[in-house]
Amino acid sequence: MRLEGIYVPNVTPFDAEGSIVFDALGELVEFWIRSGVSGIVANASTGEGPYLSREEQRSIIEYLVRKVDGRVQVIAGTGAMGTRETIELTKKAADAGAQAALVTTPYFFKPTDEELFQHYARVLGATNLPVILYNVPKFTGYSISPRVVAKIASECSGLAGIKDSSGNPGTMAEVIRLCGEKISCLSGAADMILPTLTLGGEGAIVAVGNVIPGHCVSLYKAFRKGDLAEAGRQQLTASFVNKVLVAENPQIAAIKAALNKMGYGAGAPREPLLPLTPKADEAVEDMLRQVRLV
Repeated sequence: MRLEGIYVPNVTPFDAEGSIVFDALGELVEFWIRSGVSGIVANASTGEGPYLSREEQRSIIEYLVRKVDGRVQVIAGTGAMGTRETIELTKKAADAGAQAALVTTPYFFKPTDEELFQHYARVLGATNLPVILYNVPKFTGYSISPRVVAKIASECSGLAGIKDSSGNPGTMAEVIRLCGEKISCLSGAADMILPTLTLGGEGAIVAVGNVIPGHCVSLYKAFRKGDLAEAGRQQLTASFVNKVLVAENPQIAAIKAALNKMGYGAGAPREPLLPLTPKADEAVEDMLRQVRLV
């Protein structure tokens, strides 16, 4: 499986009762596809995956597969705390039509390097679905070593790529140095889209892609064309939007608020997450005006 370009880890729209609004998700899907994204990643952190039931996760994958109808790739977040459940979720994602699985490093307990290797080896050995390793230390509490990633890529078949959300240029550089010829290296941090491409990476899976997919795609295309000045301008926009929506305010609530203001029905976060405060909402409104989205 070839992974390259910009991927959107889609938000999950909810109504006032907390039920998924598939029509609203469908409108967002068309927005993202029109903007030129390479794929959509369901049930990840931006989609409030940990707050979705297993039935809801499967229904979202099945809906996206039908809605996308082969126009872009559909990837499913299937990471869980335990290996057995991760394997089960990955198999169910394959049955639902996903083309790859995004598997976060196990959380709650901090695994050793050998435990991490064995975890991914077992997941990869139990399914034919391509796997993207998801390194997200801000949620798991630790960062997987590039050496472990390289060992998995070298000794196991089926690892298609890595989404690195550490935001650390040194980590990304070392992963690309060690195994960039074997797997696709994708940034999970909006500040790192252009640096990742410059280092030899293949693209990004970023939360701000929900709101500014066109800017992110333009960044990617400008870099591929060798127009570094334009790529740099687009990176400045992506970093500014990321600062407001991810770094300075509650990520899920801020992204949904931005989409709501843009005319899409993203709804509110699922509890225990709460909507933005008036001050934070004003900051999101101001950001959208500055980048001319409202």
